[in-house]
Amino acid sequence: MSTATATKGMERAEGAAQSLHRKIDWTGAFWVASGVPALVLFSIGGIAATVGKASWLVWTISILFGFVQSFTYAEIAGLFPGKSGGAPVYGAIAWIRYFKFIAPTSVWCYWFAWSPVLAIGSGLGAGYILSLFFAPDATVNTWQVTLLDLGAVKEGLTLRINTTFIIGAILMLICFVIQHGGILRSARVTKIMGIAALLPLMLIGIVPLLTGDLPRDNFLPLVPLGHDAKGNPIDGAWDKAGWILFIGGLFIAAWSTYGFETAVCYTREFKDPKRDTFKAIFYSGLLCVAVFILVPLSFQGALGLTGMLAPDIYSGMGVGKAMANMLGGGPFIETLVAILLIFALMLTIMTAMAGSSRTLYQGSMDGWLPRYLSHVNEHGAPTRAMWTDLTFNLILLMMSDYLFILAASNVGYIIFNFLNLNSGWIHRMDRPNWERPYRAPTMLIAIGGILAFVNAALMGAGADVWGAHTLWTGLIFAALIVPVFIFRHYIQDKGVFPKDMAEDMHLGDEVGVKSDARMLSYLALAAGVVIVLVTHYWAAS
Repeated sequence: MSTATATKGMERAEGAAQSLHRKIDWTGAFWVASGVPALVLFSIGGIAATVGKASWLVWTISILFGFVQSFTYAEIAGLFPGKSGGAPVYGAIAWIRYFKFIAPTSVWCYWFAWSPVLAIGSGLGAGYILSLFFAPDATVNTWQVTLLDLGAVKEGLTLRINTTFIIGAILMLICFVIQHGGILRSARVTKIMGIAALLPLMLIGIVPLLTGDLPRDNFLPLVPLGHDAKGNPIDGAWDKAGWILFIGGLFIAAWSTYGFETAVCYTREFKDPKRDTFKAIFYSGLLCVAVFILVPLSFQGALGLTGMLAPDIYSGMGVGKAMANMLGGGPFIETLVAILLIFALMLTIMTAMAGSSRTLYQGSMDGWLPRYLSHVNEHGAPTRAMWTDLTFNLILLMMSDYLFILAASNVGYIIFNFLNLNSGWIHRMDRPNWERPYRAPTMLIAIGGILAFVNAALMGAGADVWGAHTLWTGLIFAALIVPVFIFRHYIQDKGVFPKDMAEDMHLGDEVGVKSDARMLSYLALAAGVVIVLVTHYWAAS
């Protein structure tokens, strides 16, 4: 793409009557994305209680995968400086030349992978608040009204209203009010929250290393969790059962460790997207590498296998208290750390609401999702998309098993990653001469393509570790984009894409855009489906 073409795309976006505002640099996106490290709180307990002593290795491998993948996302984001919505929007343009329904699938899967952060984060935050002030058996913690039994989806799953739901809803509404003022206000607030929230995470990761409080027996032998004939937990082995648990851990960890790619959701709001895009995702990635390696190591070292198997660690509700205890210092320090961890969870809600609402907004602008999502307020905030996020997550917040929600939504996230990592080399083949503000090393683009298929295998073999119907639940939700897209494209738009999107897609024959990746893209998609089915059959047999 020539410089003139890129400039035209930016001018067109900036000239819209209602659009997002270019008000932040890469540091603003860094602070908005700084909620991602706190995602470790969402599944560190579940992974520890499921994988056992090998859980720290799961986190290390997963964040290294995510860091390598981020270079592909940084490159494709630079191709379209006038767009918001993050990596799925940039990747969708690669696939639209070959599969009309695959492109919106990537955008949809990305949204329903990120959006549940609002429900899960506010639910955990509410649980931390209740644990600070009330005993576990207090009435405020035990009362609930069951609205619907969802046992057909997963055993024990229900929709219910309890104190956790009420407090969680309040936390979500607070984040909504902050973000209603636009990206600049959100960036300023998240900077303050980020400094306060990241402090306890970094202390938790570093202090045990400095004090040497990491008993060798809590890490060795390096094997997955096993059980004896009576069902008691023991050190397992690297047999099929052990590998399935380890793969399941890698699958669920990806939902957290890959998440810093959200830093490129704000390309349309960068003052200088050419300079800011790569810096935002690169420095966010470095922060996440530190947190996702150090915190699980310290967490496992402090709790040991017995502590990691506690029920409240698996559910996540006891993770905050356990981390507070790791720093010692008495009740005051424990309370202070717990409060800061609640700030960390609030930060993740802010990050998710900002990113997922912009995905809905751009998906609507591009003709994938219903038109009403295209609206922004006077501050440049996509408020209708934010209300949609909020409503959807109030329903999720009523669900009794947050880890199942996380796992099912991660099916969509892996689908998005598969499509977008492959879009890196598709863009290289179809748009070889387009201007790339950041051009990733070809080796990293190739490794990213390989990791797309690795992720597909993790999903096929590991999803059902978190519930018997997790994989199919996620796939069914992913398929809901079909009627949504049919409604927008064929009913609302009469089969014609919006003018700006049609120009971005470059579907016709023109200088600088080819269709060289056609056959390879078909083969990649087919191979991905086969890998998921084969690995799922292997794990289930």
